[in-house]
Amino acid sequence: MSLQAGIVGLPNVGKSTLFNALTKAEAHAANYPFATIDPNVGVVDVPDHRLWRIYEIARPARAVPTSFEFIDIAGLVKGASEGEGLGNRFLSHIREVDAIIHVVRCFDDADVVHVHEDRDPQADVEALNTELMIADLELLNKRIPKIEKKARMEVDKETSREYELLSRMKASLEAGSPLRELDISAQDLERLKPYGLLTLKPVLYVANVSQEALEDLSSHQEYSALRSYVEDTQDSLIAVNAKLEEEMLELSEAERSEYLEAFGLEASGLESLIKKSYSLLGLETFFTTNEKEVRAWTFQSGMTAYECAGLVHTDFQRGFIKAEVIPFETLDAYDSIARVKEAGKMRIEGKDYAVRDGDLVLFKFNV
Repeated sequence: MSLQAGIVGLPNVGKSTLFNALTKAEAHAANYPFATIDPNVGVVDVPDHRLWRIYEIARPARAVPTSFEFIDIAGLVKGASEGEGLGNRFLSHIREVDAIIHVVRCFDDADVVHVHEDRDPQADVEALNTELMIADLELLNKRIPKIEKKARMEVDKETSREYELLSRMKASLEAGSPLRELDISAQDLERLKPYGLLTLKPVLYVANVSQEALEDLSSHQEYSALRSYVEDTQDSLIAVNAKLEEEMLELSEAERSEYLEAFGLEASGLESLIKKSYSLLGLETFFTTNEKEVRAWTFQSGMTAYECAGLVHTDFQRGFIKAEVIPFETLDAYDSIARVKEAGKMRIEGKDYAVRDGDLVLFKFNV
């Protein structure tokens, strides 16, 4: 399962620096707008202590984490929806991702120019969101007149339903609300996928703060104001210092731990960002193991054992017989797959079992 999160923001907010830190890809980061033109793509391992605990218990030859794709998309500016700053090209890149990571500048640096004369994180967020809403509104304004007559005649229930849905969405955008704030059924969301609507995508805001601000975020006015703004939405917010995260990659594991401890953090900003991005899309992890490897697999929450079997191998799905399931907490407590079985704690599940996050699944099949 391959899903992508696009890193967006105004120019010079630290997007490429954050991308470098995430992927160690050394993408081009420079102190001028549009340093990134073509999107950079990086594959990032999803940190998960459970994988290494299962590896410790099962002792296979190797452990294989699951991964997640991040795309570094060039900075957007006011007027992007009308083509400003190569805007149409960059908007098309955002249409292709599944979630948006919106980096917001909350730091002072006289050596890094800001695209606006005055720095105002909330205004920056609203400026980019406005461009995305305008782009969505233009798309709807092109589609609605094409189906309006047929919908009003009520000769086609599907067209009538589409017209009603798009009209409701248009009203939301005109009122200044992104489409993800609307209550839209799963069936309608599926119907809307071909549109590639930008403001339907889930959003995680990343406040790029100074190293000093990390020590006391509650006293940082810009971050606090941004947090209050985001709390009134369905979106999420985390704070990182992108430059520090990039620098920490050069440190040893022990030195990184000391850094985190100094800032009172349980995990690095990057680890929090990866995990938040993963959950933003409703993604979870199950595990498989044999003598060769223990492997983490990404699946969409709610998927069945039959569907997850297909993620591992088409033969597993085609010849599915049953799934032997051990929740991670059970395996961790018994410290042995054999002891779990002896205690009768391993469950036998059929095709319709909804796999849970952390399940160790042993698929039995015959082809």
